Amino acid sequence: MNDATTNTLSATLVKESQRLSILPRFFGPKLMMRGENLVYGWLGSLSEDYTGGYWHFYTLSNGGFYMAPASSEGFHLVCSGNCFEGDLSADAAGIVATLFAVCQLAGEAGTDQLIDLYHNLRDFAGEHAEASAIFAAID
Repeated sequence: MNDATTNTLSATLVKESQRLSILPRFFGPKLMMRGENLVYGWLGSLSEDYTGGYWHFYTLSNGGFYMAPASSEGFHLVCSGNCFEGDLSADAAGIVATLFAVCQLAGEAGTDQLIDLYHNLRDFAGEHAEASAIFAAID
């Protein structure tokens, strides 16, 4: 019998004392403000439920990163470009918004760092409890 081990990816909430270093680390110093604003903008365009607020930053065990609203409430997302409509937790909605933002930014800047960031987050999303809804939203 062949025993296969599963490498489960994990997310770690960024401590308050480390928040200022996270955006330059993942988006780069020149794109950090654009990247952050794109994430907020994407969630705002995908969900009428989003009205702003505090966001958590997460690092991933595979070198990735994402942002998610610090909300106990979920969000109703409508992605008209792919006919997705559904309810996601704040965490899953943040993953969707971050994926859209990183994809857009990678298309604009074309850096390997942003392309890797997208793929690392997408890999993590595949192990998320709401993976099917996340993938339906970004498809």
